[in-house]
Amino acid sequence: MSSMDVNKGEFAVGEKEYKTMSGAGALNIVIGIVSLCVGVASGVLLIISGAKLLARKSQIMF
Repeated sequence: MSSMDVNKGEFAVGEKEYKTMSGAGALNIVIGIVSLCVGVASGVLLIISGAKLLARKSQIMF
């Protein structure tokens, strides 16, 4: 640790730890984007299937 790091109250992070944390952060962003896309796609499919059911409501008999 340099004296500048101690004066700011920060700890020096090694290169290995930095790469590990940046990789984990990138993975979290990718997983978030994928889950967002899956959620939007499933929502659109549910709306389409519901609209088809409402359109054919008169043809459905219980």
